[in-house]
Amino acid sequence: MQQLSRAAIQAGLFSQKTRSPDVGRQFWGWLNAVFNKVDYERIKAVGPDRSTAEWLTRCGAKVRFHGLDRWQHDYNALPTGPLGRFKIQGIDATDSCIMYNGFDHLDGLEHLEEIKFNKSMYIEDSCLERISTIENLQSSLLKMEVVSCGNVTDKGIIALHKLRNLEHLYLSDLPGVVDKEKTVERLQTALPKLNIELDLV
Repeated sequence: MQQLSRAAIQAGLFSQKTRSPDVGRQFWGWLNAVFNKVDYERIKAVGPDRSTAEWLTRCGAKVRFHGLDRWQHDYNALPTGPLGRFKIQGIDATDSCIMYNGFDHLDGLEHLEEIKFNKSMYIEDSCLERISTIENLQSSLLKMEVVSCGNVTDKGIIALHKLRNLEHLYLSDLPGVVDKEKTVERLQTALPKLNIELDLV
């Protein structure tokens, strides 16, 4: 992303005379939408785990594969092997640009146990609702963090009640969650074994 930014500036796309905050936001919004576009043919060709890993690392997120301890963040260094060999076990979307448009990638994941959304500016209620409707994730997800995501409200958090095997949920710095007691109570009622860790004001 930084290299692209420098290249764009060098090419004069954002010269001091023409650059404005709106133009910059429009450009990055367009670029992020491109990075989140789902290529269904690619999913068929390389499988859901590989295509999801490519999407996530392209957007600045990290993935951890089952049997490997190290988080992968370099698109060009993703492990290779026979189709279906590497299964995604964890996703760390900290400071990434993943958005709802790309969430169809998650449909085929069967071994995903952990998701971290931390300062993920495009994560909103619809993203959490989408995750909660994916059957594979309803059974596989065990841990989730939602931290400093300003577009997440009580509605999105409550939607997580469909993740029936969720064991640990960490919530912090979510100004959109305004009725935390009622929201936590509803989650706890639906998922009595869920451990909810809160750092909300």
